[in-house]
Amino acid sequence: MILQIIRLKSKMPEEELLKKAKEREPHFKAIPGLIQKYYVKTPETGEYGGIYVWDTAESLQKYRQSDLAKSIPEAYEIIEAPSVEIMNILFQLRT
Repeated sequence: MILQIIRLKSKMPEEELLKKAKEREPHFKAIPGLIQKYYVKTPETGEYGGIYVWDTAESLQKYRQSDLAKSIPEAYEIIEAPSVEIMNILFQLRT
């Protein structure tokens, strides 16, 4: 499994950003290979983000090339390039 962590800064008010995320939720639920996605906020910096759990690196790569992934900067009015980390999950505590 693959863990993808994205952090971004948006000029949208939080209420509007959350509304937009809820509207887009069905599109993310339909992505093949996406096991889970967490919508997060870092209180200290005001950054928002997503923590994605993918079944394979191939699923992640297909998503990264998709129109949905490419639409994120405009949809959330991102003000600078997002931070992206990719990690391999070695094992999980619970199943």
